[in-house]
Amino acid sequence: MDIIGEIGDSRHYTLHSHTEFCDGRAQMEAFARKAVEMNFDLYGFSPHSPVPVTSSCNMLAGNVERYLDEVKRITERHGKHVRFFASMEIDYLGDEWGPSHPFFQSIPLDYRIGSVHFVPTPEGEQIDVDGSFERFSQRMHAKFNNDIRYVVEKFYEHSIQMVQKGGFDIIGHFDKIGENSNHFRPGIEDESWYQALVSELIDNIISHKIIVEINTKVFAERGRLFPAVRYWEKLIRNNVPIVVNSDAHVPALINASRNEAFTMLDNIKQQISH
Repeated sequence: MDIIGEIGDSRHYTLHSHTEFCDGRAQMEAFARKAVEMNFDLYGFSPHSPVPVTSSCNMLAGNVERYLDEVKRITERHGKHVRFFASMEIDYLGDEWGPSHPFFQSIPLDYRIGSVHFVPTPEGEQIDVDGSFERFSQRMHAKFNNDIRYVVEKFYEHSIQMVQKGGFDIIGHFDKIGENSNHFRPGIEDESWYQALVSELIDNIISHKIIVEINTKVFAERGRLFPAVRYWEKLIRNNVPIVVNSDAHVPALINASRNEAFTMLDNIKQQISH
């Protein structure tokens, strides 16, 4: 699927959302109705993928067929108003699991989002480093001996590996670790080694022609966008295709902060053109 071509000039879309099939807080039908109500042109469902570890946030492999059937039902019911897509936010866990795995390539999805949420401990245990800072801090102490540099390096190492292996269309919130790591050690995102890791990831995104998501989920609450605005100019100058996604977990937020993100994008593009 040509995602950018499908979007065209529209700004009435989101390609990243979570429902009852993972950690979303409402059923797909409620999200679909909200998309119709808000005059969206395109709407993508993207449950957190099945993973071979215990996770309350991820969908079960046994529910994949039911999920695809629900997308079809919603399309039949609401498709004359909004174009609905079946996607999945696929977790990369290393060589053994990620978007390029045959399991995900066999699922008839319209597009795939590749994301990193888990970081392995030195012993190989996969730990979810997403979520609240309180939980992150607890896991840093209990699982990583408070070694924040190790966690950050593994996050970006896995992100780069995921891009190189391919099998997906959009990279989700590619510097998400920055928020929690900056809470844990203020100023870490300005350190040269951290910046070098992000730069290497962006270089790989450019060379592999991956679409970048600007994720607006927490902007209204915490003033943060993923990736951070500081990286947008490099993406734009290198003609990286960009989509703006709300990553909504409740129907009311399917368009949250997207207009603000588009305004920032427009301003940067205007500055570059002058």
